[in-house]
Amino acid sequence: MTPRPTAEEVLARLDALRVDDAPTHGGRVLSYVYDTGRPDLDELAASAMRRVQAINGLDPTAFPSVARLEGELVAFARTMLHGDDDGDIVGTVTTGGTESCLLAVKAARDLWRAAGGEGSPRLVAPVTAHAAFQKAAHYFGLVLDLVPVDPATGAVIAERMTDRLDRDVALVVVSAPSYPHAALDPIAEVAAAAAARGIACHVDACIGGFALPWWPDVPAWDFRVPGVTSISADLHKYGYAPKGASVLLHRSRERRAAQYFATTRWPGYPVVNPTMLGSRSAGPLAAAWAIVQALGVEGYGELMQRARAATETLRATIDDVPGLRVFGAPVGPLLAVVADESDPENRVDPHHWADAVRRRGWVLQQQPGLVQGDGTHLPRSTHLTVTPVTAESVDSLGAVLRAAADEVRGVPSVDTGSLLSSLPPDVLAVAAGGPTGPVPPEALGALLGLAGIGPDGTLPAEAATLTALIEALPPQLVEPALIALLGSLVDSPP
Repeated sequence: MTPRPTAEEVLARLDALRVDDAPTHGGRVLSYVYDTGRPDLDELAASAMRRVQAINGLDPTAFPSVARLEGELVAFARTMLHGDDDGDIVGTVTTGGTESCLLAVKAARDLWRAAGGEGSPRLVAPVTAHAAFQKAAHYFGLVLDLVPVDPATGAVIAERMTDRLDRDVALVVVSAPSYPHAALDPIAEVAAAAAARGIACHVDACIGGFALPWWPDVPAWDFRVPGVTSISADLHKYGYAPKGASVLLHRSRERRAAQYFATTRWPGYPVVNPTMLGSRSAGPLAAAWAIVQALGVEGYGELMQRARAATETLRATIDDVPGLRVFGAPVGPLLAVVADESDPENRVDPHHWADAVRRRGWVLQQQPGLVQGDGTHLPRSTHLTVTPVTAESVDSLGAVLRAAADEVRGVPSVDTGSLLSSLPPDVLAVAAGGPTGPVPPEALGALLGLAGIGPDGTLPAEAATLTALIEALPPQLVEPALIALLGSLVDSPP
């Protein structure tokens, strides 16, 4: 028998595998992770997860602690989102924002059908709504109706949304705020119009749900707004829980029931699932509950005050960098940075800038530009999510942002035209809007090679070229390439 590794050896191997991971603490990564800068909260969350490690959240009758933890988390979220005055607001803890959004769409679709709707309903949302709603429309058979936003600000005009509301609309979605540009959508206007037409209105506050309650001067966006029928808010973002925890609240038990699935039509145990999963870990639920207990309203307020101070300092820093500007009017602790096209001599490409920042040990998130349905173009940008820990290093980060801009100022954006000219003719045909059938694997390989991605899926040190290609190429070409790339990353080694 082959000797098995000891526990110490297994964990050493795990540590070795993590060497190339982006740092999760210290504020060096301004996306994906939400660091309070408090190790005691991390340890509390880990301890809570260990205590429920063996529990299966599938059945709260067998494990009643699951129902108690979930009920208390839902109650906290309801209070923060001003739902206590409405006795019908109920909710569910899900595994993340995407699942919350999926379930909001499923509930709206099923209630639309129950009310007599026939065919495929529409889902109306700004083009800046989170991609989870595109996934939901794809999964559940809704027609996605994306509304262009103002290309100068990233904000959607209310009338452009409300003009599209009709009997075939099952759900209209607005964001508080949008992830790409931190724009707060006109929630009151859209929700009122939706209510007048009997249409459900979902507020996606996955990133803002546990931030905006402590942010000053924000117009009402939650259950204070009549017509808002559901809200998603992620506990694993500014709720500071480990990944795998979000809350979906509904303004009625009927709406929540529509997200559930139940069946007794098999010879096994009766199945009643409130979410997409059957068996589910109680770990993230317990960790989120523990952090909420430890922080309370005041603790969250103190952390958001630190994130807000850091955000304002970074905005002032970027405003002072020639060639860059903050896009639109962001609300909350996140923002997008674009090139200042009014100053062509000092122009800074935001993606070259992000790569230059990365060479200095900080990770920003590149966002490609996008041509909207009306032909207008949203500029390419770089996204920053600011967390409380950023306050501890905001001065050194500011110096890095300035130095990186100085390094790449005047460097032209990636010339995708010259890159694409080297592609094989069959790939170019697809890029030009030609055949939309399956893209040959060799064509995908050529495309990934242009972006600097190796045959083994090795990613380039800098991402500006990859992001530029994503922006320049049609989705029917670049999406299969990205799927092939992700698949290659997890393929078993030979």
